Amino acid sequence: MELSNNLQTQRWLAVGLLAFIVLLVGLIIVVPIISKGLELHETKENLAFTLKKYEKILAGKGAVVSNIEAIKQQHQDQGYFNNQGTSALASAQMQEFIKQTIVQAGGQLSSTQVLPSTSKDKFNRITVSVRMTGNIEVLRAVLYKLETSTPLMVIDQLDIRPMRSIRNRLTRQIEPSNGLNINFQAIGFMRAQPQ
Repeated sequence: MELSNNLQTQRWLAVGLLAFIVLLVGLIIVVPIISKGLELHETKENLAFTLKKYEKILAGKGAVVSNIEAIKQQHQDQGYFNNQGTSALASAQMQEFIKQTIVQAGGQLSSTQVLPSTSKDKFNRITVSVRMTGNIEVLRAVLYKLETSTPLMVIDQLDIRPMRSIRNRLTRQIEPSNGLNINFQAIGFMRAQPQ
């Protein structure tokens, strides 16, 4: 009987050991596989969500491209940039416009000088140095006309000095002058021509 109990105990120990080994193998092999499967499933869900977002973005691509084209066309139509063929033609056009503006405002143009144009980011910067005389109202009218003109012109390095007063020969008194000597640079822009 003792032998049979001993065999029975050994069988139960063997079955318990086998169950323990199966459970251990399951924990070592099966659990990481299930864990990796769950991780891959979560990654798949994230990628699917991202894909749907990109599909929505791509669906709106046509509208965005057409809006960009409309904005470019509107920008062209506004005429902010000088559309002459060369910088020399653009600077000549600017000089003529400045001359007419000063004369119409009642001022006197002393000189204009074209400074070398500079290129930056697909644009040429055309600069004309201007010397003129006039009073404060003339200056206001000229600056307003230049800065609101099309194509766009920007005023830079404005230097205003009063004209020298004149002594009256009869009274020997210095008579004040409303005249101003005015120097400034007018800057216009044009798109750089392809090389």
